[in-house]
Amino acid sequence: MKNFEYATEVMADPEEVFTALTNPFQIELWSGFPAEMKAEEGFVFSLWEGDICGVNLKVAPPRLLVQEWFFGETDQPSIVTLRLKRARDRTRVELTHANIPDEVYDEIATGWKTYYLGAIKGLLEMY
Repeated sequence: MKNFEYATEVMADPEEVFTALTNPFQIELWSGFPAEMKAEEGFVFSLWEGDICGVNLKVAPPRLLVQEWFFGETDQPSIVTLRLKRARDRTRVELTHANIPDEVYDEIATGWKTYYLGAIKGLLEMY
């Protein structure tokens, strides 16, 4: 199991970034796939046609989203923590993804940078 940490800044308010992370309509805009998601603790979500599934553990708009991602049988839960902090006219997104199975680590790391946070940044900075 490995951990992944990453930070980026998005030219948008924390509320806009949080909405992009939790609103199914917005998730479909940046991912290209329908999403099952609600900004509610205990909600079991599904993204990318079930390629990413998990449960929201802590939802504190617009500053914090903590999720457990499901990877099948693992010794420790895979926990995603997204912290949003205002940085002048931007939002700093600080990601920690703990306990990623070794065999999918590279794919997950690339996915976060390019297809998840990168896509959100692209959508919100388009206008």
